[in-house]
Amino acid sequence: MTLFGVAFDIDATQIQFLLTLSFSYLFLVLINGCFKYHINVYKGQLGERLLRRLRYQLYARVLRFPIARFRKLGQGEVIPIITAEVEPLGGFIGTAFVDVMFYGGQLAIILGFILLQDVWLGLAAIAFYPLQIYLIPKLQRRVNMLAKQRIQNVRRLSDHIGESVSGIVEIHANDTAQLELARFTSQLGRIFLIRYEIYRRKFFIKFLNNFIDKLTPFFFFSIGGYLVIQGELTLGALIAVLAAYKDLAAPWKELLVWYQQREDVRIKYEQVIEQFNPPGMLDPALQTPEGADTGPLTGDIAINVSLSDEDGHKILDGAALTVPVASHVAIVGDPASGKGELAMLLARLFPPSSGRISIGERDLAGLPESVTGRRFGYVGAHTHLHNASIGENLLYGLKHVPTEPDALADDLEADADARIDALAEAKWSGNSPYDYAADWIDYAAAGVSGPDEIPARLIAALHVVDMDEDVYGIGLRGCMNPSEHPEIAEKILQARSTMRDRTRDAPIAALVERFEKDRYNGNATVGENLLFGAPLNDRFDMDKLAEHSYVRRVLDRTGLTDDFVTIGLRVAETMVELFADLPPNHEFFQQYSFISAEELPDYRQIIDQAARGTELSDESRLRLLSLPFMLITDRHRLGLIDEPMQERILAARHAFAEGLPPELEDSIAFFDEEMYNPAATIQDNILFGKLAHGQAYGARKIGALVREVVESLDLRDTVIEIGLRASVGVGGSRLSIPQRQKLALGRAVLKRPDILIINEAAEVFDQRTQEQILENLLEERQGQGLVWVMNRIVGAEHFDQIVVMEDGKVAEQGSYADLAESGKTLNTLLRVA
Repeated sequence: MTLFGVAFDIDATQIQFLLTLSFSYLFLVLINGCFKYHINVYKGQLGERLLRRLRYQLYARVLRFPIARFRKLGQGEVIPIITAEVEPLGGFIGTAFVDVMFYGGQLAIILGFILLQDVWLGLAAIAFYPLQIYLIPKLQRRVNMLAKQRIQNVRRLSDHIGESVSGIVEIHANDTAQLELARFTSQLGRIFLIRYEIYRRKFFIKFLNNFIDKLTPFFFFSIGGYLVIQGELTLGALIAVLAAYKDLAAPWKELLVWYQQREDVRIKYEQVIEQFNPPGMLDPALQTPEGADTGPLTGDIAINVSLSDEDGHKILDGAALTVPVASHVAIVGDPASGKGELAMLLARLFPPSSGRISIGERDLAGLPESVTGRRFGYVGAHTHLHNASIGENLLYGLKHVPTEPDALADDLEADADARIDALAEAKWSGNSPYDYAADWIDYAAAGVSGPDEIPARLIAALHVVDMDEDVYGIGLRGCMNPSEHPEIAEKILQARSTMRDRTRDAPIAALVERFEKDRYNGNATVGENLLFGAPLNDRFDMDKLAEHSYVRRVLDRTGLTDDFVTIGLRVAETMVELFADLPPNHEFFQQYSFISAEELPDYRQIIDQAARGTELSDESRLRLLSLPFMLITDRHRLGLIDEPMQERILAARHAFAEGLPPELEDSIAFFDEEMYNPAATIQDNILFGKLAHGQAYGARKIGALVREVVESLDLRDTVIEIGLRASVGVGGSRLSIPQRQKLALGRAVLKRPDILIINEAAEVFDQRTQEQILENLLEERQGQGLVWVMNRIVGAEHFDQIVVMEDGKVAEQGSYADLAESGKTLNTLLRVA
């Protein structure tokens, strides 16, 4: 067989040879695609690993920032740096070397070919490259400066947003929404002008580059054409050079794009480094988990320090005192005395400007956090809680390193392999070597032998800080999955049975109306009576039952739709008439909460349309249809849900349950006397009914009876354990301020530190609560150190030592009896208190 004039000794027909070549081509295309696939995947992997490493290092540096740094740096600036600003670095890192080598190689090969054709044409092809190399960086430098300004302004914008979210209450309370919007507009305007200038300069660079790029073909056409006419250059050579130059433009353009990306990434990186390299950062060696804990702190605490703020003003000026580690010390003084800063220095949250704090023979400044974080407990006036459960927040102070770091190798769980791979990848990326899903709890520090003893220890800590009653109440309002805790569900059903027996006798019987399948509950809404259950997910919304397609079908089948619309119209007429002359904040709006003051004009319009006989729109009918679902017969007493209507609603209840589609069966938990309802709270499961309206102190009496039943069945600790699973919300927003402080105190108590420092953390409590917590802590901390910084001198006589601060110095120190007799400063504070 002959191919292109070359003879091949192949024993194949032309068709066979054609198919061989075709499949060979397809095979080579596949190989080439696989190469590109793996190269691109590994480029992406390399970029993501380095980006992950960079983010980890930045976050690690944030954890080593001096506390004073956060007074100037808002979270709105830090968060976008670590998340958004470094994102482009990951994309560039993967191609930082390969692109310049690939396109540079292409450029060199094409240029070499042109030079082989004609040296002068080759030099002409690159004649303007030096000009571009000189001009573009000059022009790019100004773009870089504008990009730096843009980044700084975007950070300020982020900080403003974060500030507004944190201070939303102040914005509403002071009517400053328009002020904040104007401030936001001003910031957006600055960013707009900067970006507009960037676009102008950036596209001018592009215009200039394109113009210079097109000058070269001009000289090829003019000078090359002249040489062809003169016979000094062949037409074929000129065409080959032009074709080669056409290919030369692409890699050169890509190299310029690469240069601009590199400059953009460089600016971003420099901006990041400026923010994450403040003076006074904590030595990374102090945060290593390998720091040796040489046992409990003993001896005396010797303090002799001075502290200045950022402006050089003295906060502490030679404050000196010595107290035993295991003593109970109260530090008092006016707000500007430096007492709070002294406590923070003792907790090593601030480094002193000068001086030294020693504990026994140890210098506090040299102790790693593996010692200070275990041996010290600190609670300040402003507590931060993680968006987790109450129990997890209590245990946070016990999680230093995994208790068994190597336990994963023997883990037989289904996700063990995935976790091992994740740890290996973390190692490659220079991240933490520890498994977040491991058991991190230091059981020994909590004084227990294992996880089974943790709940009892948590309850004991809550009792010390007077929070067990709070969590008990949260537990009663919480829900539980009976399939996960069948033994608890069984006990609650016992409590329900006991409660049923207790509420049969008058006058308690009048306080609760129990759920019965064939009886209408006058203290429940019409919607609750119809469903006779509690929704398990968002497929049923009790506030929007009228919009649910299945509920509408049930109403249609039972002939209730038109009647409900009529009832809704009568409710609307009554409400409009009742609320006509009332202010929006009148108590009636709270009692009849299904219509708000803002909705009255809409309902008035619907009533007018109905009065004129105008056919109502579907939207208007839906609004009227939704009103009866919110009626409570015994509360609203409008006379619209009479006994015949109640019987019809009961018939609809049975139709609803019997015809429930299979896809909705897991969306509602029906009330059953013999079954625990997972969608209802613990208290509702015990009551299995509704509190009767209009009964004096009914809720209080039933609450006391529920408590009595719970305690009689030894369920109190179980209810508290359920409360421990409740989420505290973002920053503890679901808890009151005193509850947050109690939780922080409980967290510190739980880890049993050698020295517990309470820095004005009890000032939010009323005097009774503060005295109770103080009494409990003094008993709990017998033989262990307790340092209490207080504003109100409550119970100071119970401390071993009183330290009186004044003008940044220790004015007096001694026992309460001695200072009360001879101490001038303490007596002055006592008179003020």
